[in-house]
Amino acid sequence: MEIYQTEEQQVDAIKQYWKEYGNTLIAGFVIGISGFVGINLYKDHLLEQEVAVSDAYQTVAETAGKNEAAYTQAAEEFIANNADSSYASLTALSLAKEAAEHKDWPQVEKYLSTAVEKAADDGIKAIASLRLARVQIQQEQFDKALTTLAGPIPESFTAAKEEIKGDAYLKQGKKDLARSSYQAAIAAGGQNTNPALQMKLDDLAEVINLSKS
Repeated sequence: MEIYQTEEQQVDAIKQYWKEYGNTLIAGFVIGISGFVGINLYKDHLLEQEVAVSDAYQTVAETAGKNEAAYTQAAEEFIANNADSSYASLTALSLAKEAAEHKDWPQVEKYLSTAVEKAADDGIKAIASLRLARVQIQQEQFDKALTTLAGPIPESFTAAKEEIKGDAYLKQGKKDLARSSYQAAIAAGGQNTNPALQMKLDDLAEVINLSKS
């Protein structure tokens, strides 16, 4: 099942951004707080703590692709020890990708659920939610997938959300609801609509017409 396309590029872009600018942003944020509150000790402690988390994340990320078992263990420990960090969600996404390569869908679902729960960024949360819904459909958990998609998702992800809803409805045999979702996905996607989505809608329309004839 192909679940990583343009979304993976978005995740990689965010990872790269944090790699290049994470410590700078953290420092600026902390300095801003300390300037307002006037607590230099708090500034120093928080900056040191956040930079340490950033460095730990980079260390874990660098082990990916080298030793899978070691990476999984290190990544899970990182999430457990840094549950409140924005890096926890990115790490969970990476673990989900590793599990997906082995088609271990229950484990993928577990990691993606963690990514959704820990996400501090709306974009990352949306990506994790969409992937989670796809995996739940893969496991024939159609109602769970629709529940996952019922949460708030930024408008830029509407087309993907509606397409996945359509897939879930179609698997349930709810052809009219599937058609409505596919149509909504095409409307949201505009000129950027995936040709495969239009094919889904055309095929579905043909099936509906045949059933009525």
